[in-house]
Amino acid sequence: MKRWIVALLVVAAIVGLALAPLPIDDTTRIHTTVSIDRDPDAVFAYITTPANWPKWHPSSLAVSGATDHPLDLGEQVTEDFLVAGRRGQVTWTVVEREPPERWVIAGEVGGRPRGAVSYTLESAGPGTRFDRELVYASPTLLFAVLNRFGIRAKVERESAEAVRRLKAVLEAGPASAAPAAAPGRAPRPGGGPQPRVHA
Repeated sequence: MKRWIVALLVVAAIVGLALAPLPIDDTTRIHTTVSIDRDPDAVFAYITTPANWPKWHPSSLAVSGATDHPLDLGEQVTEDFLVAGRRGQVTWTVVEREPPERWVIAGEVGGRPRGAVSYTLESAGPGTRFDRELVYASPTLLFAVLNRFGIRAKVERESAEAVRRLKAVLEAGPASAAPAAAPGRAPRPGGGPQPRVHA
């Protein structure tokens, strides 16, 4: 009887340790780069319009909220995702915006910070060099182990596929690359919708 109690206590301790907040910094950075034969203004307008995300990122299932225009600083959008075989919902907030060169969003899941995505663009001849970086931390020891032995590799493959699709969509032509626009919203030169006027 005592052996069973000791065994249960050991198992409980292991589970508690695995699920406890990780006491050290274990940050993952996944960087992908692609050259796109479109000017930076057009690329920036397209990638910062959330309604377009499911068209090119394999992990993006659906978006809701402010989705029909390039998001400004402080605007938010909710995304349903499937990342490395795991479904969830994240709320993204724009924390940095310098068109058409840089755009950063920070994510929250259940009210807790869950990583950030940054887009950096620069002119490259007639086109654009697009750099995408996903940064996330391991919240628990269990996640850190799973990340090291599987999650990270899957996310890297999904990220590489995402920029490949983005390049294909944007270079296919103006029709397929036009950002989604709300009814009555006239498009801007370069493919983006008219900016909203904030109070």
